[in-house]
Amino acid sequence: MKGLRVLIVDDEEGFREALAARLQFRNLPSDTATGGPEALEFLEKQVEPDVMVLDLRLPGMDGLEVLRQTKTAYPDIEVIILTGYGTTAVEAEARKLGAFDYLQKPVTIDLLAEKIMSAYRRKLERTR
Repeated sequence: MKGLRVLIVDDEEGFREALAARLQFRNLPSDTATGGPEALEFLEKQVEPDVMVLDLRLPGMDGLEVLRQTKTAYPDIEVIILTGYGTTAVEAEARKLGAFDYLQKPVTIDLLAEKIMSAYRRKLERTR
């Protein structure tokens, strides 16, 4: 979708790069970050993404803290949690902190792309 920017935050390089390539194939361009501090630095220095796909287990700072800081400083960014280690309690906390959605790995690329588009549409509706 024209104008849509995605930031993928995941410490597993192979997964992160494969996901970025698969999203690009679906015309969903993305940037990547390996951990929490890098993601927050990206937000400060680059063009703000519309949607962040965020893992929970990250080096330097866990995903919930990244979510908390992102929604505080950049409330218009929609955040989709994508994790292999979540629990219902963690999901509840993520939603309370403002996560758009919470998905468990593995997830199909079609479902993730659909969620990214839904998050983007919500952002556009809210920021008009």
